[in-house]
Amino acid sequence: MRASTRLIWTVTVLVLAAVSEAVFPLPFNPFLPGSHSRKLGKQGGGRKGGGRRRGGAEAQTNWPGKWELFLPNSGVSAMHAILMPVINQVQFYDATIWRISQIKLPPGVACHVVDPKINKVDCWAHSVLVDINTGVIKPLSLTTDTWCSSGGLTINGTLVSTGGYGGGANTARYLAACPSCVWIEYPQALAAKRWYSTQASLPDGKFFVIGGRDALNYEYIPEEGQNNKKLFDSLLLKQTDDPDENNLYPFVWLNTDGNLFIFANNRSILLNPKSNQVIKEFPQLPGGTRNYPGSGSSALLPIQLYMNNAKVIPADVLVCGGSKQDAYNRAGKKDFEPALKDCARISINSGKPRWKIEMMPTPRVMSDTVILPNGDVILVNGAKRGCSGWGYGKDPAFAPILYKPRVKRGTRFKELAASAIPRMYHSIAIALPDGKVLVGGSNTNDGYRYNVEFPTELRVEKFSPPYLDPALANMRPKIVNNATPKQIKYGKVFKVKVELNQKDVTKENLKAHMLAPSFTTHSISMNMRMLLLGVASVNPSGGNSFEIQAAAPPNGNLAPPGYYLLFAVYKGVPSIGEWIQIV
Repeated sequence: MRASTRLIWTVTVLVLAAVSEAVFPLPFNPFLPGSHSRKLGKQGGGRKGGGRRRGGAEAQTNWPGKWELFLPNSGVSAMHAILMPVINQVQFYDATIWRISQIKLPPGVACHVVDPKINKVDCWAHSVLVDINTGVIKPLSLTTDTWCSSGGLTINGTLVSTGGYGGGANTARYLAACPSCVWIEYPQALAAKRWYSTQASLPDGKFFVIGGRDALNYEYIPEEGQNNKKLFDSLLLKQTDDPDENNLYPFVWLNTDGNLFIFANNRSILLNPKSNQVIKEFPQLPGGTRNYPGSGSSALLPIQLYMNNAKVIPADVLVCGGSKQDAYNRAGKKDFEPALKDCARISINSGKPRWKIEMMPTPRVMSDTVILPNGDVILVNGAKRGCSGWGYGKDPAFAPILYKPRVKRGTRFKELAASAIPRMYHSIAIALPDGKVLVGGSNTNDGYRYNVEFPTELRVEKFSPPYLDPALANMRPKIVNNATPKQIKYGKVFKVKVELNQKDVTKENLKAHMLAPSFTTHSISMNMRMLLLGVASVNPSGGNSFEIQAAAPPNGNLAPPGYYLLFAVYKGVPSIGEWIQIV
């Protein structure tokens, strides 16, 4: 009787699971013989020995957030953006091909010679550093074309920008994080032309770059001043190259095991960057295309760490929105299809990974996905119809969507306060140390144009997420800067001193998070990464002060070396972030 009852319950549970989850089979032939024969170890449930960590309840608010105008004119339309470490300045740049912006190069900086035969020069700036607190703008000189390029930060915080258009396509550019630093450009550094490519940080702090128009391959970025000559073919890119491409700017996330999760069009693999072998394929994500010009957006969700971690550390990838496979072709004929409304999530270290589908409140294409300091995710910018391209998007998505990855399915999405500014093709969004989101760009025109449906946008906004509700101000921690280290070592315990005027403060509700700055362009946030650190204890430290004993990430697979923003988070309300370097 017990056996038959158990059987009935088992069948019932399996049926309910099948109904409640959208699960899809593997789609296509193996990339390599025997690529499915390699099995991953059993997925850990969190701390060593299994089990799920339970945090304290989050502070509750119905505040929908708030928009503010930060800059009326950024000088350069923000096609690309990254927050530079320590100096707290954002780098914006667009393209040099148009030979125009709204800010001139400063006195003493030579104009770029476009054509020496006819003495044609370009005296406009195409790169600016913007102070995130004061809004002060510093124009910089660029000579190679950065149009639709990629980027990331080195261990010491230098921005490495790769690829672009025309003579900039093989270029690697370097901009160190200092107020007086200038661009250094190496036009022959890359073996292939990289226009619409993706750059990813590796566990040792070096870079991998993949894809681009007519570049169905990848390579490793050499040391500064050197030129790379070696390419590796990508069967994934070859098999996902549609008539409308739909596999440019592929999503690339460094997995917790040191391998690279690569998603292009609607398919994905796990690539070993040491052996350059595909070691795993994932189920196809149906419904349409997710990469440029289909332009959905993606995030590697925050990685939960503990004082003692399981051998296999879970990692979830989120892919949201996009468009139908033929959206680009149709938009060229003025037929603007509705964008995709689904949001898919996959646990890439699971023994049997599968996409689990949820629906957003509205369809979205060309949105930017941003991990917030408290571990929530916001989708902002973009359109509800069409796809990427000049004039190929319609119906702006004015309202951001909040996604809470740690709550149960069906309750994760919430629409927030709307902006009044359309942010279409070539928009950006990045998280700031104060917990706000910097939002800029939008240029769906061939050049700087203003008397059109969606003008070239130079205004820059800041959005305050719900945790910045004024009613929650007394719950906001403050990291004591001079009592918190500026540099930490892998696997070592370190102390974070926090001021917080609350009585109920425990290691269950006061956390430490590390957020890597993302390089954001074309709805892709390269190298965006958050670590939810293991906390050994939270102890009173006199007055309204507390000391968090946290463990640094164990290795570069989890956190590539370099600069991160460190946040203390109390019941979902984050502090202002402080820069910390892990080496």
